[in-house]
Amino acid sequence: MEIFTPANVSYIMQGFLKTIEISALAIVFSVILGTILALVKQYCTGKLSVFRWLVSAYIELFRCTPNLLWILFIYFTVKGNDVFISVLAFTIFTSAVIAEIVRGGLNSIPKSQFEAAKSQGFGFFASMRLIILPQTFKTIIPALFSQCTTVIKDSSYLAGINVAEFMFSAKVVMGYTSDLSQVLLLYGFVFLLYFVLNFGISLIVRAYQRRVVAA
Repeated sequence: MEIFTPANVSYIMQGFLKTIEISALAIVFSVILGTILALVKQYCTGKLSVFRWLVSAYIELFRCTPNLLWILFIYFTVKGNDVFISVLAFTIFTSAVIAEIVRGGLNSIPKSQFEAAKSQGFGFFASMRLIILPQTFKTIIPALFSQCTTVIKDSSYLAGINVAEFMFSAKVVMGYTSDLSQVLLLYGFVFLLYFVLNFGISLIVRAYQRRVVAA
């Protein structure tokens, strides 16, 4: 049976678009939450140390356990549509990874930048927003984009909880044939789209790095 019909290709592409939607939302929310976690872990001292320890425990918990575990946990414990559940699962996991990336960027900023901000009368939040974080993100963009490709690839785990993302859609279409050549052709199509998307991201990172070196 021919499975590369317009209807089947349309169905698969809908799954591909859902993969992009879930990945993009998860990355945006993970960067926001991860930045907050990094700031808390880096700068909460003294009486606020309890928050630092809580954040450290959160980061280690998610960094030392598999993403699939949390996808299943959220699926069975949280009510919501498939996009909400997927984005939540990826956000709580990926934010822990991004928190360490951001913290590494913060550590790379010279202390003189903090001293200069303070000498100009900037408070902590103003210093972070206007001086420190812009420089931090400039240094960690390659690592962030690398994490983006990881999220996109790991989104295939969502097929296990019947989210109609790219891999799930392809599996559904594969069920219509037992012809090995058709199955291999479909797998090749899936491979090609994953490769084009992630390789495109890697090209953006390389272009950015060349621009930084040239500057």
